[in-house]
Amino acid sequence: MIQKDQEFCLIQLQHENPIIATAIHDGHLFSENLKQISALSESERLREEDPFTGRWTNISENRIIANFSRFEVDLNRPREKCIYLEPEDAWGLNLWHSKPSPEVIVEIMSKYDDFYEKVRREITYLLKNISGIVVLDLHSYNHRREGPDKPPADSDMNPEINVGTGNMNRGYWAPLVDGFMKDMQSYNYFGMSLDVRENIKFRGGHFSNWLHENFSSQVCCMSIEFKKFFMDEWTGEPDEKHITEIYALLQSTLPGIINELKKLSELSR
Repeated sequence: MIQKDQEFCLIQLQHENPIIATAIHDGHLFSENLKQISALSESERLREEDPFTGRWTNISENRIIANFSRFEVDLNRPREKCIYLEPEDAWGLNLWHSKPSPEVIVEIMSKYDDFYEKVRREITYLLKNISGIVVLDLHSYNHRREGPDKPPADSDMNPEINVGTGNMNRGYWAPLVDGFMKDMQSYNYFGMSLDVRENIKFRGGHFSNWLHENFSSQVCCMSIEFKKFFMDEWTGEPDEKHITEIYALLQSTLPGIINELKKLSELSR
């Protein structure tokens, strides 16, 4: 089935393919009623979103992409925290001239609920035909928060790629996760190896936790955070060379993922 809600997100899960690529922070659209009360500029919103991650989801026929900004509703947070209302909810930013009304909050919550219900329904449908699914939960993160002319954040705690596995059954999925990490680390990235580490900057958010709680050992979700070395995080300007190569990097990991899924399926028979 293909379901597309232009006012919210793209959920395209129609193939008997065990890999789903998601970009739930890619969206930049913002409802007009929220624009009128927002204290943030468009560029401030963009800085905290994950632009270009939606393009990487094309590695699979099965994709989920948020069209709307996380400043409207954050799909990677628990329901009670999915709307940023106070500065502490969103990196200390001054968010609103006046806060969204209770009626608007109810409307936003319905989008959140609708998203999770659709994802539950579609994954349940897929699992009738395949025994296991891997979700590549694609994100990006800022590393120049002090300013465009200031030094970047210390690389010791800010790897180029952070793979979040903090809320899965790591023992069960170990061969798949370890193989994925190895494939990422050994990829020839313009003559070098990228710094790929696990659970250093992020351990995974609500979306991956929800998937593991609801689908147990049938779904493995790896939350993959790319440091914004592929763009200027202050201007939003992309570096097309890096965006294209990251796509190739992700694509190169798919055969290994599928192979490990087959092994796990055979062991469970």
